[in-house]
Amino acid sequence: MKAFPLAYLITFTCYGTWLHGDVRGSVDDDHNKFDAPFIEINATRNEYLRKNLKHPPFYLTDRQRTIVAATIAEVCAFRNWSLHESNARTNHIHVVVSGEVDPDKMMIDFKAYATRRLRGSQELEEDRPVWTEGGSKRYLWTETSLSAAIEYVRNQ
Repeated sequence: MKAFPLAYLITFTCYGTWLHGDVRGSVDDDHNKFDAPFIEINATRNEYLRKNLKHPPFYLTDRQRTIVAATIAEVCAFRNWSLHESNARTNHIHVVVSGEVDPDKMMIDFKAYATRRLRGSQELEEDRPVWTEGGSKRYLWTETSLSAAIEYVRNQ
């Protein structure tokens, strides 16, 4: 039987708003492990990626943020996952969630349902990319790490 953590801290960004090399830090497959450092700041890499975007960066409006947050809550209820906290920001989303499922599945569902809801509410053009590929999935094994993640998402 597979052991699941108490919860996950899942973070994903809006298309083009948080590129590798950014001063805020970012992760890739080699930097998405517990206590792994962020990708190094690299202005040249960041500018190259920015210039090669196929669409302008996408930022969520207040109304879109509300739609995304409500959709995440609905997905959790439908899937029987426990939503501890979420925060839809203008350029990224944080979700602290528990469930006996791979966090990649959770992230895929959050992105897919939120995108459909945004398109269905006329809040998004049909061919507009919304999210970057992938995202960060932090495993929360202790009550302390769960509490810290909830606090971070709620107040940071």
